[in-house]
Formats: sequence, structure tokens, C-alpha cells
Amino acid sequence: MYSQWNNIYERFDPIAFSLFSIPVHWYGIMYVLALLSALYIGKYFIKKDNLDFKGKEIDIYFIYVEIGVILGARLGYILFYDTQTLYYLSHPWQIFNPFVNGEFVGIRGMSYHGAVLGFLIATYMYSKKHKIDFGRIMDLVAISVPLAFVFGRIGNFLNKELIGRETDVSWGILVDGILRHPSQLYEAILEGFGVFIVVYIYRNFQKFSGELILVYGISYGLFRAIAEIWRAPDVQIGYVCCDAITQGQVMSLAMSLAGVVAWFYFKNRGVKV
Repeated sequence: MYSQWNNIYERFDPIAFSLFSIPVHWYGIMYVLALLSALYIGKYFIKKDNLDFKGKEIDIYFIYVEIGVILGARLGYILFYDTQTLYYLSHPWQIFNPFVNGEFVGIRGMSYHGAVLGFLIATYMYSKKHKIDFGRIMDLVAISVPLAFVFGRIGNFLNKELIGRETDVSWGILVDGILRHPSQLYEAILEGFGVFIVVYIYRNFQKFSGELILVYGISYGLFRAIAEIWRAPDVQIGYVCCDAITQGQVMSLAMSLAGVVAWFYFKNRGVKV
């Protein structure tokens, strides 16, 4: 017999409430909480560590990042994961169309790695326009984002997406009659709490500006690759190697490798904090 936990999706309504007949999903609420928590965690560390940032500067930066992340995440999904890439590229006005056949379904399909690219571009533009050191901004982001990321993964869990691989463990979740790992929650722990602990501890050993974001990228890539051991591959892609390796693992390990190369490069340049 399965427990209430195993059958959570049968009892859970993904729609939190409706606003003017438009359904508001828990998924969307979690992502809003993720963005807001990153902002306020950042402000907390600015005050705690007496960092040279002003409140108004961070609020403006938050707008840049929000736009960059949303654009990057959506475009990244279309380029890396979607099966209708050519359709969207030839019909760009459909990329953010929340309606399907006249029915409001929201914006579905976001890529973390695309979000990272959008975030980097937005941060670079902000640093140039407001003449704030790029590395200094990135270090603040490195300590602000991980805990906020927990909300995003909980949102994936509540939205019954990015599901886990089949399992027989007692804490598995039934998805369409198949018991699966709650891999989204594993990712919340590893990519959220795990990465935060690594970055928080490493702050005591930081030697150059921008080092923390490299530590974040390296640790996130490793933890994400580990977490995907229990995550099912994207249906439209499947495993990319050996019936075990996912595209997410390949991209995450590439991200870690790029972080290691960048770390050695900037360390040898002797750029100080």
C-alpha cells in the first residue's frame, strides 16, 4: 500500500488560486519567491559584511537580472531542449505566448543554463552602465542565489515536472502510476543548501574579486550532475550517452570545467579582492 506522501500528486492542486479567472499556479509563486528571496538575501549580506553597495543600486540591478534571467531561461530552453526550435525561431512572437488554442496555460519550458547566460549578459550591461566592478557584483550573487534556488526546485516538484527516474524506495512519488524519485527535492538540497554551504565557507578563503561566483559555478555544476543521477532525462531528448548520461549532466559538468579554467586564469592574474 502506498502512503499519502507517495500519492501526493493525486491530492495536490497545482493551482493556488485564480485572479480574474486566470489561474495562478504554485509553480509561479515559488519562482516569484525565489527572485524576491535572492534580493533580500543579497541585502542581508550587504549589511552583514558591510559591502560597498547602495540599496537603490541593488534594486535597479534586480530589474536587470529579472529580465535577463527570464529571457535567457526561455530562449535557452527553446535552443537546447524544445523540439520546435525552428518554429519558435521563425515565429518569435510565440516564444512568450501564454495561450494555447485560446486557453491560458502560462509560459512553460525554462532552461537553467540559458538563465545563467541571460544573467551574465544582464550583469555585464549593468556593471558597464553603472560603473560597478563586475566581479564584485558576481560575488554578491554567488552568496545570494543558492538558497533562493530552493524555491525554484520546490516549484518544479509542485508542478510535477523534471520528474525522477523510476525507483522502489519508500519515499518515492507516484507519477502517472509509476513510482519515481522526488529528484526535484534532491536538487533543492544539493543545488540550493549544498552550494550555499560551499560558497558561504569559501568566503573566508577568497583571494580575488569574482572568485565566489566561480566557486558557485563549479559546485553547482558538480551537485547538479550528481542530482541528475536520480532525475529522468528530458522526454524529447532521452539519454545522450550510455543509457545513463543526460544532457543536463553534460552541460553542468561543462559549466564546472569552465569554472575551474576561469579560476586558474584569474588566480594567476593576481586580481585581488
